[in-house]
Amino acid sequence: MRATRIVPLILFALLCAIAWLTDSITLQGERTIYAAKCEGGAWRGQTCSGKLVPGDRFRFRALKAHREVLFWTAGETGASDKLTDCEVESGRNWRCKPLGTPVNTITFEMAHGKPVRNPTWKVVEAHPISKARWYLSHLGIPTGSDADS
Repeated sequence: MRATRIVPLILFALLCAIAWLTDSITLQGERTIYAAKCEGGAWRGQTCSGKLVPGDRFRFRALKAHREVLFWTAGETGASDKLTDCEVESGRNWRCKPLGTPVNTITFEMAHGKPVRNPTWKVVEAHPISKARWYLSHLGIPTGSDADS
């Protein structure tokens, strides 16, 4: 009798943990991109020739009615910024007109919840990694030298 109560609770906790690790469920329609930097080396495509270290966490909130995307760096005290002239389908799918000046963001486009990269954009030099890898590397645990695609 007791196992019939514990097993569903364990399964529910496991599903919650997976949802949190994969960011498949987000609060307030925001997307967070966990980034990695290449310390003591250079990026060659998605591979770091040095040591992969945790970078910033970029948060995005797409506002369809306003055709804009708000963004900020998690943990920073600075104000948020926004991208305008955007085509917003949802919080996971949007595209904004790239700016000609450097911007403290990792992308101007999100497709299926993943940032799209374009070498001509003037954005932060960092590459996306999974939330789990970001936290592991934040704890000093090596997670390889390749960023996620």
